[in-house]
Amino acid sequence: MLIRRERADDAAAIAAVHRSAFGSQYANADSDRETAQLADDPPEVDLVTRLRSDSGWIPTLSMVAVEHDTVIGHVCLTRAGVGPFPVLALGPIGVLAEHQGNGVGAAMMHAALGAADALDEPLIGLLGHLDYYPQFGFLPAARLGITPDEPAWVSHFQVRRLSAYDSQITGEFRYAEPFYEL
Repeated sequence: MLIRRERADDAAAIAAVHRSAFGSQYANADSDRETAQLADDPPEVDLVTRLRSDSGWIPTLSMVAVEHDTVIGHVCLTRAGVGPFPVLALGPIGVLAEHQGNGVGAAMMHAALGAADALDEPLIGLLGHLDYYPQFGFLPAARLGITPDEPAWVSHFQVRRLSAYDSQITGEFRYAEPFYEL
């Protein structure tokens, strides 16, 4: 497996990754959702498309995992902010369903963290599972005085300090605009 920067010709494969990774979560949604909505792509597919045209998009921090010339995973980091401080947001991260559980996601996480650290970014925030992300050094953001701008996210909002972290980075975390258009 190789992890490399996303290229323009990877867009369709990346969409397929997120369809595979997240589609079942929405197919099993509550029965009050309309049938037409169930046929739609998971929101992560549209989110990546919208992020690519947003000022928060950082091309060097959108990466794919490739196995035998096939894109099997995708992760991106985008510009976010904590008050006046520029930071990063992680997500979405997805792996083709048939490749999940084989370390692809962990490898992409390590690649993304290393790339962000090499670029002297101070901090990465994400909304994610409390049992999974701590293995990569993420901790509840509230411990560092950082809160998401959506109160409903507080319980699952986490941050990862990087080498350039400064303890003055406190306040409200704000994602790139496409995250709010879901």
